[in-house]
Amino acid sequence: MDSIKKSKQHKIVRLLLMVMVMGSSCSKAQEVVPGKKILIVYVSRTNNTKAVAQIIQRNVGGDLVALELETPYPADYKITVDQVSKENETGYLPPLKTKINNISKYDIIFVGAPTWGMQLPPPMKSFLSEYNLSGKTVVPFNTNAGYGIGSSFETVKEFCPKSTVLEGFSIKGGIERDGVLFVMEGKKEEEAEGKIKSWLQKIKLL
Repeated sequence: MDSIKKSKQHKIVRLLLMVMVMGSSCSKAQEVVPGKKILIVYVSRTNNTKAVAQIIQRNVGGDLVALELETPYPADYKITVDQVSKENETGYLPPLKTKINNISKYDIIFVGAPTWGMQLPPPMKSFLSEYNLSGKTVVPFNTNAGYGIGSSFETVKEFCPKSTVLEGFSIKGGIERDGVLFVMEGKKEEEAEGKIKSWLQKIKLL
């Protein structure tokens, strides 16, 4: 009987130790950026940038916001390309339907967008122009058709001269011009998550 009691006691001790270890690792994961409020803002036409934003949120938490325009872009790809090209040439900033209350409460703001015409999309420029991000940490991320970020990250820095802009993340997404739309699923999503985690660790946000 004594041996049975001792065996049970040993099992209970082992279980308690496991719970303590698990509790310790969980608290560390939740305190990646202790005391900091995180906002993840993104523009996404084919949902690839949205998928990246969701992966970031899964790893660091925070609030997720998709930017929408008062007048959405046309569904037709070619017409949208022409419209965006004119907006970039003239510096026009399309009005946002999306409104973010109390943006002052956030400390870290991720800003994500695809590369359009080798530039930051006008809706994201509208966001950076409309909201004062002075004193905040701004973290850009990007999806593109394989041609890179263009001037996107430099534009973020230009719009945020009084913010701390961290190293950005970029990954290949869809190619809408060729009819390749949403690709961030299955093995591609798993690969993306691995790369995103490595980036977040590198900039000390994970």
